[in-house]
Amino acid sequence: MSDKQVIVFGGDPAGVAAALEQAEAGRRVVLVEPSPSLGGNRIPQTHILNGDQATRDPKYDAVKQHPNIRIITNATVEKAAAKDGGYTFRIRRATPRVDPEKCDDCRACIRVCPIHMYDDFNEGIGFRTAIDFFNADTGDYNIFKEDMPICQATCPANLDIRSYVGLIADGEYDKSLAKIRERLPFALSIGRVCPHPCETACNRGYMDEPISICTLKRFVADDEMKSGATAPVEVPDEFHKEKVAIIGAGPAGLSCAYFLAKAGYHSVCFEALAEPGGMFRYGIPEYRLPTPTLMHEINWILSHGVELRCDTRIGKDITFEQIQSEFDAIFIGVGAHAGMKLQIKGEDMEGVVDGVDFLREVNAGQKVDAKGKRVIVIGGGNVAMDAARVSWREGFDEVHILYRRTKKEMPASPWEIDAAVHEGINIQYLVAPVEVVGEGGKMTGLKCLRMQLGEPDASGRRRPVPIEGSEFIVEAEVLIPAIGQRPDLSFVPDSSGLNITRWLTFAVDKSNYMTNVPGIFSAGDVETGPDIAIRACAGGREAAKGIASYIEAKRQATGKKA
Repeated sequence: MSDKQVIVFGGDPAGVAAALEQAEAGRRVVLVEPSPSLGGNRIPQTHILNGDQATRDPKYDAVKQHPNIRIITNATVEKAAAKDGGYTFRIRRATPRVDPEKCDDCRACIRVCPIHMYDDFNEGIGFRTAIDFFNADTGDYNIFKEDMPICQATCPANLDIRSYVGLIADGEYDKSLAKIRERLPFALSIGRVCPHPCETACNRGYMDEPISICTLKRFVADDEMKSGATAPVEVPDEFHKEKVAIIGAGPAGLSCAYFLAKAGYHSVCFEALAEPGGMFRYGIPEYRLPTPTLMHEINWILSHGVELRCDTRIGKDITFEQIQSEFDAIFIGVGAHAGMKLQIKGEDMEGVVDGVDFLREVNAGQKVDAKGKRVIVIGGGNVAMDAARVSWREGFDEVHILYRRTKKEMPASPWEIDAAVHEGINIQYLVAPVEVVGEGGKMTGLKCLRMQLGEPDASGRRRPVPIEGSEFIVEAEVLIPAIGQRPDLSFVPDSSGLNITRWLTFAVDKSNYMTNVPGIFSAGDVETGPDIAIRACAGGREAAKGIASYIEAKRQATGKKA
């Protein structure tokens, strides 16, 4: 037999014929087919129709029985490399959802399957079930649904929910976690803090209750961490020469660094704060995301060859121009760490602290002077709920949330609102602040107005309208506005040429997340505005793809070697 090994992609008639030809010539052959069975489009390509009889093409039996041919179905090529006149391929085989060793071709599954869709294997003529066969003679079955399920489409990271939940059902926890990490490195963290829009969209909710998609993600990640198992680190044997600077070690920045490392690119994360994590570390309360858990996950990401430099502020410790000159590409993922002002009289008094600043100070371990004091939180989002619930835990005598609309319009997750009420926090709806009152520069209370809902505004929610003569004062010594956040872009020099929107975010090309300046990329809250963490992670992943493509194109244009 020849020492040469041949790989053939595609198990359609042409691929099968090529595999047989090479095998008969004495070569070892690997036949890779992405579907569960040879033949590709089932009946149209695997059968010769003759009247009412379907006669099998004998080549399919020959290729399966040939000793020189190895068949890998349900497989796709993830990476290819050429070296010393040969090729190396990394092939990933998907887990078959039907065990061929146990299947006896009774077809009872097809008869009872509740899912019906257009038969995409027969040009959309008629319908098929989710469980289907690719070859009626050999009984090659699989659960196969080409359309992206609604849960996956709704997930900002487009996680393969159907696969990882199915693997959990099979007890394959390690494989489930590996499937999640194909698109998300923060399974531990996102599994704790995500508002899981996927569950809101879950089709199972129409029957009884949605699948607990987020909790299942946390379950497999917790199982690995608590077992003491070493999480796998998969990086190339050698990194490319080019280096990438990542400004901001939050969800977007660390996700970008992780996927760059997987693609073979070394990155350096510059973080202005004392510890990495961004809003994970300084914006989400400890009771929701414990710091040791977060750091466990971040350390795993860093173990992929990511360099971290904390307490390094761009524009102070290193200039933006220096980074541009020393690195081949830049990713900006600084988040939205600056709070919005109420724009009312007296908000410069002692006792008024922004919601984002308050959470950052508590998470950093600073002591809060709460004894014998009352606090008012303004806002209706999750940051407001976090600030109120943290205030309660810090020991304030009274905690009030004031929101200018009704509970129906409140943007916070319903379970966060219910938890706040359950903990004893007083929520007043249809109330708006008008003035901070106090003595000697210190706050003693907040003057408010009662509101009523008018016509819908640009957001689609009914606009709150003041009720004349309804002023009243809520007594408190501390006020925490949590009405919105924005990025702090003071580190970006005017000479950068970056296009900054009126919302103080970067405008990017969504196909690769590159800004208007070649080589500078951005994602996360600094690109989308304040949003959920999993969207920042997803943006970081897509930006990593864009950065890799940019560097490779630049390398080819200059004729440099990797």
